[in-house]
Amino acid sequence: MATQRLTDYERKRIENIKRNEDLLASLNIKSKLSDLSASAKRHRSLDLSIICINIYMPETKSYKVSPEKKARSETPIVIRRSLRTQGKAPDSAGLKDDFSEPPKKSTTLKSQITTNKSPRELVPISMRDANTCSESDETLVNTILSVYKEPRLKDDDDDDDGDKKFRVRASIDLGSMELAPENVARVVPNRILSVKFFPSADLKMVVVGNKFGNLGFWNVDSEKEDGDGIYMYHPHPAPVSSILIHPFSLNKIITSCYGVSMLDERSSSRSSFSWELHDSRINTIDFNSENTNMMATSSSDGTACIWDLRKLGKSKPKSLMVITRERAVHSAYFSPSGSSLATTSLDDKIGVLSGPNYEDEFIINHNNQTGRWLSTFKGVWGWDDSYVFVGNMKRGVDVISTEQKRLVTTMESPHMTAIPCRFDPHPLNPGMLAGATSGGQVYIWSS
Repeated sequence: MATQRLTDYERKRIENIKRNEDLLASLNIKSKLSDLSASAKRHRSLDLSIICINIYMPETKSYKVSPEKKARSETPIVIRRSLRTQGKAPDSAGLKDDFSEPPKKSTTLKSQITTNKSPRELVPISMRDANTCSESDETLVNTILSVYKEPRLKDDDDDDDGDKKFRVRASIDLGSMELAPENVARVVPNRILSVKFFPSADLKMVVVGNKFGNLGFWNVDSEKEDGDGIYMYHPHPAPVSSILIHPFSLNKIITSCYGVSMLDERSSSRSSFSWELHDSRINTIDFNSENTNMMATSSSDGTACIWDLRKLGKSKPKSLMVITRERAVHSAYFSPSGSSLATTSLDDKIGVLSGPNYEDEFIINHNNQTGRWLSTFKGVWGWDDSYVFVGNMKRGVDVISTEQKRLVTTMESPHMTAIPCRFDPHPLNPGMLAGATSGGQVYIWSS
């Protein structure tokens, strides 16, 4: 075989390699590297011996070294290889469609219940068991007990048929509603998800629930009480989704924390019923004041539904009506007369349905993009069927007229330093409206 001819580049490269080897040999570099390596090994051996003596050989004790050495177990090294390098077909399953975070390890209710009565048990609890403050709440309890037997309405409020109605018929002057600085307070820490007035004409008290399961009471007119009339309790381990105060027994305060169920207190067995009504989370539940068998629900699946509880079967319940939106529906509330339904949805819509079968609807555009750090907007009815109140991203309260079918005014005040998201009108004092923020503040407008 003929010898291959070298190119000029290859011949130059070989000459450079030979010249570098001759230079290293003249400097005796390899011999010095070997000496340094041996010295370093001796130093490392000495250092390890000192560490072992300090840890395992204290001066007060001596240990015998076993002549037999145990076999050292070595962990096998696993080399990761891709499917391609292993000659296998690629995995065509891919990632899941939803990229939500894996669910956190949940703590069951059973593990939270201790031998002592816990405020998180699914049984009625006293305020004392749920109290989280070191201060005494005797003043608050006595205040509630002093009004808990009073009737909500007077005898002259009877209708012609003798039945009492729980709505207020009054003409409200929106221009007279103001926010006084003494009607602003921070009641609970963090985001408020629910707010409720005590249904008493002689008591201006607000109850709020936050995302941590705390329940805050604010007796607005109690200037002489410790803590400015603010008390906090912890009845739930998770966000308080709703608050209800028994209309005929004000010492019974009912709060909820997710889930849809019905409990009949008239039944001796106290059995509850549950249904799968939506494909996603239910955000609100509301009952028609004129017909308590009628129930409205709103859901993150983009729908709001009207149900007749008498026609709900144990499986596959069918609604009377379905209202569809492009995005999540955050609220669906019946009007005080029960003849209309107001919905608030994340597609920047507020809808009002009316008519005998709620077939008539008008929709207005409204900015409902509160983001992840604010509570969602939920439009609520006022003291009659005339107005719907909803939060405004510019720290105001938007008022929608059902007669004019448009936004008629925005209530603003320099004392409102945060965006109000949740509202509740006082059921017996027309013109008094409570608003709550994601910072735990409560604002009370009054005329």
